[in-house]
Amino acid sequence: MKITSETIKSIIDQGENSAVEFKSANAHPDSVAREMTAFANSQGGVILLGVANDGSIKGLDDSRPWEEWIANISRHNIIPALVPDYEEMTFKGKQIAIVQVPKGKDRPYQTSKNQFVVRVGSTSRMATQGELMRLFQQAGVFHFDLTGVARTSVKDLNLTKIADYFQRYDIDITQDDDKEILFRNTDILSDDGQATVAGLLVFGIQPQRYLHNAGISFAHYAGVLPDAELIDRQTIEGTLDFQIDTTLAVIRNNLRRPSTILNGKRAPLTTAYPEKVFRELLVNACIHRNYAISGSRVRILLFQDRIEFLSPGRLPNTVTIDKLKHGVSYAINPVILKFMENLRYIDKLDRGLPMVWHEAAKIGREVGFAEIGEEFQVVLPLQQ
Repeated sequence: MKITSETIKSIIDQGENSAVEFKSANAHPDSVAREMTAFANSQGGVILLGVANDGSIKGLDDSRPWEEWIANISRHNIIPALVPDYEEMTFKGKQIAIVQVPKGKDRPYQTSKNQFVVRVGSTSRMATQGELMRLFQQAGVFHFDLTGVARTSVKDLNLTKIADYFQRYDIDITQDDDKEILFRNTDILSDDGQATVAGLLVFGIQPQRYLHNAGISFAHYAGVLPDAELIDRQTIEGTLDFQIDTTLAVIRNNLRRPSTILNGKRAPLTTAYPEKVFRELLVNACIHRNYAISGSRVRILLFQDRIEFLSPGRLPNTVTIDKLKHGVSYAINPVILKFMENLRYIDKLDRGLPMVWHEAAKIGREVGFAEIGEEFQVVLPLQQ
């Protein structure tokens, strides 16, 4: 971000928020490290050094080399070390420093006091257990889909479906006296005999009995805003393959394609996306969502001018939206990914989202990708 006097005035006028923190020159290094850690663990932010909490300009004195001071805090008071951007400028006749902390690529970060801190609104606070778990997931250190689901066992799995799955590898589980060993070794069951999140979502008899919001909510609106008349609303549950196939059919039935008779045959009047585009976005939303966020479903919102695919959870540390367009893959749920690849729901060559991007470009439309709060959103424009 290019910093000008106008930019600084605008930032100060808005006050402290989720991306802005004010610090006076007498701030303790631990306090500065806490704010930098919180920004790095969240979406990044800016610290204005030499500005009081009320936005008044106090300025920096000559008591220390401020850039070196910030660099030392970044190296020694934060684990792993950060590399913020540092700049000084004169504002209202006083010297201030602008410390820009990017969204960290090596999350989770902690202070030298062993505190994992996140930014919430205008304050920085200790991460909750759920927030910390999501940070470790984004770092690839912890995979929620490998965890066992409480009160489940092999009795909650569809053995016929599992048998069909292994049959393609010439493994006959009906001849296996202790099939549970196989299930543990393939991550369908955890070591203590519980169905894993992945095992339940792909092979479960009734997954939502235990994973209550691991489904898809579909809504079709008559206008372009959520307050428009609701044409259709459905909640699709079941295993992931069933959810994807059923929701694809729901989308197909709700999309209206005006047509005409041409040379004795019915022909569409508008250029439409091929069905593989909707399928890929459904697969992507279901497989890469964060199932540790238990209060949210995948949401599909169909408006007159667009269809939105919203999946709970943020992108992993090293993945950016630009990288997604070029086929960079990410595996929040590697076990689910493995099962669904073997069930032929995923292109192993990582051509899914680039395919969506190019198919849209063919008909003159641009797909929108965004992180909004704790959701990843894909917007597919529809021609009117």
